[in-house]
Amino acid sequence: MKIAVVGGGSTYTPELVSGLTRLQVSDLVLHDIDATRREVVGQMAARMLEAQGFRGTLDVTGDLDGAVAGADFVLVQIRVGGQQARLRDETEPLACGCVGQETTGAGGFAKAMRTVPVVLGIAERVRALAQPDAWIVDFTNPVGIVTRALLDAGHRAIGLCNVAIGFQRRFAGLLGVEPRSVVVDQVGLNHLTWVRAVRVDGVDVLPQLLDEYGDELADDVDLPRRVLDELAAIPSYYLRYFYAHDEVVREQLDATPRAQVVAEIERELLELYRDPALVERPPLLMQRGGAYYSEAALGLVQSLVEGDGAVHEVDVRNGGTLAGMADDDVVEVPARVDAGGAHPLPQPPLAPELLGLVQHVAAYERLAARAAVSRDLVDVRKALLAHPLVGQLELVDELVDRLVLAAAS
Repeated sequence: MKIAVVGGGSTYTPELVSGLTRLQVSDLVLHDIDATRREVVGQMAARMLEAQGFRGTLDVTGDLDGAVAGADFVLVQIRVGGQQARLRDETEPLACGCVGQETTGAGGFAKAMRTVPVVLGIAERVRALAQPDAWIVDFTNPVGIVTRALLDAGHRAIGLCNVAIGFQRRFAGLLGVEPRSVVVDQVGLNHLTWVRAVRVDGVDVLPQLLDEYGDELADDVDLPRRVLDELAAIPSYYLRYFYAHDEVVREQLDATPRAQVVAEIERELLELYRDPALVERPPLLMQRGGAYYSEAALGLVQSLVEGDGAVHEVDVRNGGTLAGMADDDVVEVPARVDAGGAHPLPQPPLAPELLGLVQHVAAYERLAARAAVSRDLVDVRKALLAHPLVGQLELVDELVDRLVLAAAS
């Protein structure tokens, strides 16, 4: 089995490599367009794999065609424009009074405009050169929009996020059980989800978690405890951008942008990776974000290979799973995964207080995916006007100037 990682120079890669030997991988290829990152992370990966007794081959390359040729799986984890582009996404919206965030709101839209064409270009090379039944696993944000664009273009793709596996690990720790015994029933859209059930050996223990650990869980998502109790669900921490928008903007205006924090973490990580004695992922990597990404990604690949029917939280076509959503909407839901793909578990209807927001953002994502491909300014304005965190003509015009036209100039 050949796995190609596009964006293999990411500081995430050692997280991925740390669990690779659980799979029967004969060839691992790390592709990156940044020669320095490629060399540093590639050497780190080589040391880790040697220490783990990896028996396959490792190739580190800047040649995309060579990387994806004959691949069975292509994992995409790129950041178009790097941390400098992320910094713009996080700061320019603030000047308009909007949340500055790299995947949600206007910043997320700017990222989609940069990212979707690049990922679609990669996918076309996968279609031309990889195995006919190759899977594209997308971890590139904004995952929902990128996955929708891939599926709209006819690619064999699944989107993946680490929020659900993070919740799984958290719940398992609180309950004192093994993570694999916990199934998190988290539904919605990427970065717009709610945990409506937590099953341990088939029994829903969410009421117990809320009763015994509600305060701690509310702190985890930075929302008042009463929100969890009234919803009878645990929102992902991204919901704070919607539920406490103005408060978040005030905080962000006074805070160091996350992009600057991450850039410094990445600088330190790359320095650590240069140490020839380092053969394990360093603890600092957990501060980078994307915790448990490797577990989620490799677990998904394993189920697609072995057809074990394990449940994974993935981004796929709705296909009637969530009532009130279009069949072609890309939703994030638990699904049983086998060699044929991901099969969403049946879901009860979303409560009105959840469904209304999901429908609103899904309409925006449809328009954003279209705008990212068409590059038409009318499509751009429609997408921003449809977003619940923007939605005003004056803001739309200013954001188009600041984020879209300025980035293209």
